Amino acid sequence: MSGSSHFVKACLNGARRVEDHPGVPRSPAELAVAARDAVAAGASAIHMHPRDTTGAESLDGSAISPAVAAVKAALGDDVGVGVSTGAWFLPDPADRLAAVATWTDLPDFASVNIHEDGAVDLARTLLDMGVGVEAGLWHAEGARILVDSGLTHRCTRLLIEPLVQDLSSALVLAQEIEHEIAGVAPDVPRLLHGYGVTSWPIVDIALDRGLQTRVGLEDTVVGRDGSPAADNADLVRQALTQGPHTLR
Repeated sequence: MSGSSHFVKACLNGARRVEDHPGVPRSPAELAVAARDAVAAGASAIHMHPRDTTGAESLDGSAISPAVAAVKAALGDDVGVGVSTGAWFLPDPADRLAAVATWTDLPDFASVNIHEDGAVDLARTLLDMGVGVEAGLWHAEGARILVDSGLTHRCTRLLIEPLVQDLSSALVLAQEIEHEIAGVAPDVPRLLHGYGVTSWPIVDIALDRGLQTRVGLEDTVVGRDGSPAADNADLVRQALTQGPHTLR
């Protein structure tokens, strides 16, 4: 791993397809190799969206457990491994709870988009299972729901995720989220990241502010100069070399 003190989580695949980038990992074996290489490049944690046999993102234990087992076998116990619980996998909150109950090999944490229906119940269920919760905060309303839930202090980290594709608007959203959680559970790390065209500038803004951040093929398939990234490890290496987008 890199000697950098920066915390950069590698988001390995998201909803990306191989048509988006040929290096998008999908199978447990591919995820294990991508995770190992990303950590060797300096990643401090791993986030992934395991797939079912059709290649679709899945919450079922038949997809989650083999992927978690493979990645943990490749990394050992020193690097946290997390998965997504996005509502688009299973729109019915009851179905998401039922799917989580089928997990056998547990991730260290799971991201929960707090504004989604049933998210607070899902977060409580995960915590009761011994799975950490990364609270996904897409806007101020989600941040208020989290604070009102009383779960903030139990989270592994708070994800400040302004996903709009205009940088100025994204930074306004981030400020609104930060305002809602200011002073709440100050010991819980904050992770700030963008998506697509905002990914690189927000990576640098986060690191400049001393926040955690993330990068990977889920968020961008291009490097700092706009050319195609080789793979997730390449993106992690580039993230740990800060660019010109810092904001003080």
